Amino acid sequence: MSLRPGKHLILSGIDHSGKSPEQLQSLFQQTMENGMHGLCYSAYEEGQQPGDVLTVEQIRRRMKTIAPYTKWVRSFSCIEGNELVPKVAREFGLKTLVGAWLGKDEALNEQEITGLIQLAKEGYVDIAAVGNEVLYRKDLSEEQLLEYIKRVKNAIPEVTVGYVDAYYEFTDCPKITEACDVILANCYPFWESCHIDYSLVYMKQMYQQAVQAANGKKVIITETGWPSQGKNLDGAEPSADNFMKYFINAQQWSKAEGIEMFYFSSFDESWKVGPEGDVGAHWGLWDMHQNLKF
Repeated sequence: MSLRPGKHLILSGIDHSGKSPEQLQSLFQQTMENGMHGLCYSAYEEGQQPGDVLTVEQIRRRMKTIAPYTKWVRSFSCIEGNELVPKVAREFGLKTLVGAWLGKDEALNEQEITGLIQLAKEGYVDIAAVGNEVLYRKDLSEEQLLEYIKRVKNAIPEVTVGYVDAYYEFTDCPKITEACDVILANCYPFWESCHIDYSLVYMKQMYQQAVQAANGKKVIITETGWPSQGKNLDGAEPSADNFMKYFINAQQWSKAEGIEMFYFSSFDESWKVGPEGDVGAHWGLWDMHQNLKF
């Protein structure tokens, strides 16, 4: 992405350049207290990773921490205890975007799809997400994914059904876009090496690309965020200040424009260092001990 010199402060939301760390932290806390549309639920505590079975106690403990700040919770799987996340969310009066995690293992996919359908029939699902970034990872073909989406839509016709992937996949894969009731787009300026000063205008462009692909269907930003520490990705720098700036701008923009957005993520999870490098463990608004970071 390129911008004319001198334009970035106008386009990037609030100009934070003159703010002290204390002022930035105060604005961050105020933004938190104002609440947000949605949060991605971080399920795994220290020492846990996907494959470990979650307990209702740990899910409830973390849900109690985040519930005052959000209206919706997004979960990523329907097996190994993750199926309890939307049930516990209902205890706290939260709406749910419930995902079935799909990959290359057909047997696990079957468990996930069956679990998602069951949760929806029991009334725990407000929006059903059939897969997360499986096209980006090349775990499934478009045809395979379409079959799963159609199966879920046929089983729970009263529930809104979509698929989560990077914003540009909905341009590249029009059959998937057509099959979805709602477009669930992940928008990460950080992962595209964007400097913090240009990050908000870049996310706006990502969102608009998904809107154009959606042909009138609602677009929800299902993930966006910025890591608070770790290695730079070209011009994208993880830091406490950049974390707070991005969060503040993203929340203020989405509220001003009426855009539904799920922020990534609720808690730091150290297991993500493996797939994402050292920044993977530092996306949470809260640390791994459930303390608000800033």
